[in-house]
Amino acid sequence: FDDCKGNNKLNFEVSNPDFKVERDGSLVALKNVSEAGRALFVHARSEHAEDMAEILIVGANEKHGALKEIFKIEGNLGIPRQKRAILATPILIPENQRPPFPRSVGKVISSEGTEGAKFRLSGKGVDQDPKGIFRINEISGDVSVTRALDREAIANYELEVEVTDISGKTIDGPVRLDISVIDQNDNRPMFKEGPYVGHVMEGSPTGTTVMRMTAFDADDSSTDNALLRYNILKQTPTKPSPNMFYIDPEKGDIVTVVSPVLLDRETMESPKYELVIEAKDMGGLDVGLTGTATATILIDDKNDHPPEFTKKEFQATVKEGVTGVIVNLTVGDRDDPATGAWRAVYTIINGNPGQSFEIHTNPQTNEGMLSVVKPLDYEISAFHTLLIKVENEDPLIPDIAYGPSSTATVQITVEDVNEGPVFHPNPMTVTKQENIPVGSVVLTVNATDPDTLQHQTIRYSVYKDPAGWLEINPTNGTIGTTAILDRESPYVQNNIYTALFLAIDSGNPPATGTGTLHITLEDVNDNVPSLYPTLAKVCDDAKDLRVVVLGASDKDLHPNTDPFKFELSKQSGPEKLWRITKINNTHAQVILLQNLKKANYNIPISVTDSGKPPLTNNTELKLQVCSCKKSKMDCSATDALHISMTLILLSLFSLFCKSFP
Repeated sequence: FDDCKGNNKLNFEVSNPDFKVERDGSLVALKNVSEAGRALFVHARSEHAEDMAEILIVGANEKHGALKEIFKIEGNLGIPRQKRAILATPILIPENQRPPFPRSVGKVISSEGTEGAKFRLSGKGVDQDPKGIFRINEISGDVSVTRALDREAIANYELEVEVTDISGKTIDGPVRLDISVIDQNDNRPMFKEGPYVGHVMEGSPTGTTVMRMTAFDADDSSTDNALLRYNILKQTPTKPSPNMFYIDPEKGDIVTVVSPVLLDRETMESPKYELVIEAKDMGGLDVGLTGTATATILIDDKNDHPPEFTKKEFQATVKEGVTGVIVNLTVGDRDDPATGAWRAVYTIINGNPGQSFEIHTNPQTNEGMLSVVKPLDYEISAFHTLLIKVENEDPLIPDIAYGPSSTATVQITVEDVNEGPVFHPNPMTVTKQENIPVGSVVLTVNATDPDTLQHQTIRYSVYKDPAGWLEINPTNGTIGTTAILDRESPYVQNNIYTALFLAIDSGNPPATGTGTLHITLEDVNDNVPSLYPTLAKVCDDAKDLRVVVLGASDKDLHPNTDPFKFELSKQSGPEKLWRITKINNTHAQVILLQNLKKANYNIPISVTDSGKPPLTNNTELKLQVCSCKKSKMDCSATDALHISMTLILLSLFSLFCKSFP
């Protein structure tokens, strides 16, 4: 290369990083060359000129001179090549060139000497987006670039060049013209995958891999422009060692470099370390560009500290008969509160044969909440001693064990309270016949005071007596009747009457106990049967003289109810007008013996139950005989024609008496 001005500041750039060019123009292979026929490009630039050459790697036995000698052979590109009309050698253009533009970057040669022939360039970067980047002198074939290029945007352009005649008709080509953009180190390394968080278990051996940091460089990955090296710039905090970690400069792996003893979470100033990581291109040389990111490393806890009670003995006081939490047991644990290595599990191992106590862990404080779940009785035991152990949810590591401090004693004192008397039994049951005389004794209740050491007296009173049938002797607890007991009362459910009574001791303040009394009432025949319905209607010209079906019911229980006996009272007059016929144990049918005139009739009927002695109900069935026309029944005039067989008899008797004064 010769710029005719001394080649000041001459610099060679090779498209393949496996080669370099010495200052004297010698092309040197940095690695073993295995592929014959492989092409590469050399870009030479000085203060005053620049040029590009294509080098083709040939077989090992073929001799070739230095690059500068090759360039002296006019038109020679390393080996003889097949002659062609258009010669379009690849062009190398450094990115980020400075003005002025346009700038000549190469030349296309045509062996055709046709008069008026012109070069035409096309493709992406010429007449396709992005348009107007390249252009060609249609006469000389000089190719120029119109603005600075960005390799990271477009690294290669594949154009086509052809030769046309004066009319624009193609006479040669098209031939491919490759333009490659030479990378410059204009992109800093970037960490794109953050946030970067790594974890390492405390006590891990030296050299344990924590995490990997990976940066990205948009420059050409085949050059030093994207060859990254990693370094730790800063560690926070700096204790117990300012160099807790090391990063592999090539891979970006962060590993521990301190002994397992120093990697102790419980003795660290903080279990979280922040590392400022630098990635530098150019293989880490000073001229390289840098990018940084923060790596957060968390020292994870393992269960290497057992929980320990804050004291060996705890005290608690609870009133008898009360349930709930009575004391909170406190423990200390140096492990991480967010893990099962810190969370405590409590167990009562002695002193709880009746299962009166339970203990649970408070999830916020890690304290053991000791509770009474079955009420304690002062008269049975005034003191209780529990032995409690504490463990972690997670098992301890193999070389750590639970010690004496992981057990504690709880002394519980039970306070005496005035308890209410207790009825025996409760509820109380008794069976009585209904209608027993007022003042009859139902039952004598028995209540005792659990406070056997206080020697108190007990008085009784009625608490709930819905029907007002009962009374109780306040001293001896005898319950008697103040009214007739009625099994059919609405206060009796399923033959049982329920009342509540109080037993009140002489304490200060007095305590009360409640007793329940269930009286089962036996039935007696004290209710007459009732008849239904009590009104019937029939047409005066009815063909079906079956007037009505009568039913009977009784509030009493069997055998004081059905079968019922239905009868008609004696009928007077020259002829009988109706009769009654039994259908079953609870029903009978009234039948007319002839059609009657429109009027109201009262039919006397008696119904008798099966009790011993039986009870009879004498009642009347009102029968309305109505006129019926066109399926309509008219009973409006029957009230005026009211006829009762009883009144007829009374009227006849009155007339008979007037005839014989």
